[in-house]
Amino acid sequence: MNVQRAKEIAASPVMANVLCEGTQIYIQHVNEQTETARIYPLGNPEEEREVPLYSLSEQDGALG
Repeated sequence: MNVQRAKEIAASPVMANVLCEGTQIYIQHVNEQTETARIYPLGNPEEEREVPLYSLSEQDGALG
């Protein structure tokens, strides 16, 4: 995923369907300099971690 799209998703009030390693995640913050995102699995915010943007993929359709 590119930096701009990740930032759009993070700022959007609509929950996008984004996966990291097959798990649906929420993007909390995007770091443009390092091209990473702070994420956590949906429903599991205590498992927050930083991952490279290339490990994220957007699926068609919003969650809702």
